[in-house]
Amino acid sequence: MGDTSAADAPAARRFGRICVFCGSNPGNRAVFGDAALDLGKELVARGIDLVYGGGSIGLMGLIAQTVLDGGCSVLGVIPKALMPLEISGASVGEVKVVSDMHERKAEMARQADAFIALPGGYGTMEELLEMITWSQLGIHDKPGRRKVLLSKIAEI
Repeated sequence: MGDTSAADAPAARRFGRICVFCGSNPGNRAVFGDAALDLGKELVARGIDLVYGGGSIGLMGLIAQTVLDGGCSVLGVIPKALMPLEISGASVGEVKVVSDMHERKAEMARQADAFIALPGGYGTMEELLEMITWSQLGIHDKPGRRKVLLSKIAEI
């Protein structure tokens, strides 16, 4: 019997929580919402919890509600100033309110084992690029955790 590498382990054991960066708007193509729903269902199927930007609207709201309805944990991290803009009605899952965007990104990175970007605007792009930079610089290296950067940009 040999050791099983992390690459051979089921995703649920490799990734307990995945951070998804995406828009607080639904976007201008139905495929964007479909991608958020499909990803949410896949996270649930693999027993992976979600860390996201904390909004209850747009693509953020779609993926968060899908994951929560599927029985997995949802942690939203949102700056206080964005709460009136990105939370409509009830919040989805646990919400951690932070002071600003810098604290939001740091908390999301601290909580997540991997990162995925769905369509979004400049904020989504900036979050993804910061995680790529942090990975390159070794800032969010964590023992025993793998870093994954994915994007659905090809579908845009």
